[in-house]
Amino acid sequence: MLKVEHVTKYYGDFKAVDDLSFTVKPGEIFGLLGVNGAGKTTTFRMIMGLLEPTDGSITLDEKKIDYSVTDTIGFLTEERSLLTKMTVKEQAFFYGTLKGMENDNIEKRLNELLEKFGIIEYKNKKIKELSKGNQQKVQFIIAILNEPKLLILDEPFSGLDPFNVELFKKEITEMSEKGSMIIFSSHRMEHVELFCKKLAIILKGKSVLSGYLKDIKEDYQKKNIFVKGDITKDELIKIDGVVDVIEKADELEVKIANRDIVPQVFSKIKNKKNITKFVVEEPSLNEIFVSKVGESYEK
Repeated sequence: MLKVEHVTKYYGDFKAVDDLSFTVKPGEIFGLLGVNGAGKTTTFRMIMGLLEPTDGSITLDEKKIDYSVTDTIGFLTEERSLLTKMTVKEQAFFYGTLKGMENDNIEKRLNELLEKFGIIEYKNKKIKELSKGNQQKVQFIIAILNEPKLLILDEPFSGLDPFNVELFKKEITEMSEKGSMIIFSSHRMEHVELFCKKLAIILKGKSVLSGYLKDIKEDYQKKNIFVKGDITKDELIKIDGVVDVIEKADELEVKIANRDIVPQVFSKIKNKKNITKFVVEEPSLNEIFVSKVGESYEK
């Protein structure tokens, strides 16, 4: 298990991370979310053992993270971190050797992953000769080459088309099913919702919301109702507790302050003709993120 316990990090007088705590168990995919400058990168670097916390502790399976542990960690950074004048094979052997892998194991694992991601023909190509999407594939392959116990993914789908996003999703899911601990960070909230049952949202280095996604959505008061039929926006917006009504192509999205408003909306439309849809949905993670970060900025 990865434990981040009451971690604070200062750069001089600037507090980059403020009393941050979370755990990631084997097989879990944990979402660490925040706006740019929230403290995610500093947190990742501390988990990797590249920075020491000012206060608090970070342990992996109850052991402080040092060079004896980092061989079991993989990290895909948001920025391209490949050595572009190397071939794909040379890059893999360079990384694999740093991670303590044997040459035969590096070769076998590389071939397996290149086949899986459909780029075996680029094995002896220089990184700079590849498209951005294929560079991202190689970067991901390099990050998981050592079959890490802990994998940190920072914007892993950057530059990928939908087909290749599916390839990445499948591999990430398979790794979690085999017991890898995965920390997933993205500005695309729909991607986070695909994977993460548990998450933390940080702002200015401090956690402003954390827990299981299911519980977070249930506790969030604002809900959405989708209505299709002979009812107008003007009729619905007059109901007390209706925050907004958004007109879509063939339906209305009714945003309500809390679940108690649902019967009032239903009462308004129940005698209308041709009502073909009335669905109450939990808010998206994107809505919760924007609301929570916005509230915190205003404080």
